[in-house]
Amino acid sequence: MKQISKNIEEILNSEKGVSEVVDFMIILGIMLIAISIITLFGLPTLTDIQDNGHTENIKQSHIVLSDNINKIVFSNAPSQSVELKMYGGGVWVMGDSSMNVTVQTWNSSNNSLENESFTRQLREIRSEFETTVISYENTGAWARYDNRGTVMIKEPMFTFSNNVMFIPAVTFPGGTKGLSGEGLIRVVADGGTPSLFSYSNVSAVDIKIVSNYYEGWEKYLNESFDMYLVSKDDTNTTILMRNDNFSENIDVHIKYSPITATVE
Repeated sequence: MKQISKNIEEILNSEKGVSEVVDFMIILGIMLIAISIITLFGLPTLTDIQDNGHTENIKQSHIVLSDNINKIVFSNAPSQSVELKMYGGGVWVMGDSSMNVTVQTWNSSNNSLENESFTRQLREIRSEFETTVISYENTGAWARYDNRGTVMIKEPMFTFSNNVMFIPAVTFPGGTKGLSGEGLIRVVADGGTPSLFSYSNVSAVDIKIVSNYYEGWEKYLNESFDMYLVSKDDTNTTILMRNDNFSENIDVHIKYSPITATVE
């Protein structure tokens, strides 16, 4: 009996149980701190990585979309169908962008300079995700970021070689069409009847573009065709570019390509 009382007294006076409780509380505290740090800093980082991945996938999809629609523009295919993936945003055929090309030609019959103009509405196939817009517009692909302006992700198919300038004019007639949400969708494009407008003996070319991606167009036309900025209207997202310094008069060909595009 005395031995039993002694054992109970030893248990009650032992510090081993207290030590185990203290160790458990320390470990629990460390775990809670670690979870708090991960929640505070880790999850937003993971979310940013995921969003950047989605944005990059949309950009790559629009490069593929551009390649396929440009096959129609250059008469390499009558129609194309391209799958795009949405991540909670949307894809639309929309917009009110336009292009005006004015060429200065020499009229030998009356020995004078004349201006001839070509104007068409363009419009775009646009993907929206978070604060980023990625678009196919007039054979090129563009990305517009909320805080970083416009970036060209695929060059338009303008060319200038051997004193011949080629300018595409791709338009999507009709109203706004599109879908929003998540999952795979399909952009179906069918070519219409193209037209070619040709101008000879051109001494100056002005290109006026109204577009959400006007800053990207300005940089492209300047760097690729040595066109300089005549005027810029940030309010109306408009630029006017010019090249009047050709070594000799050139020929200009504008290919107008109306394309019916649907999102399904």
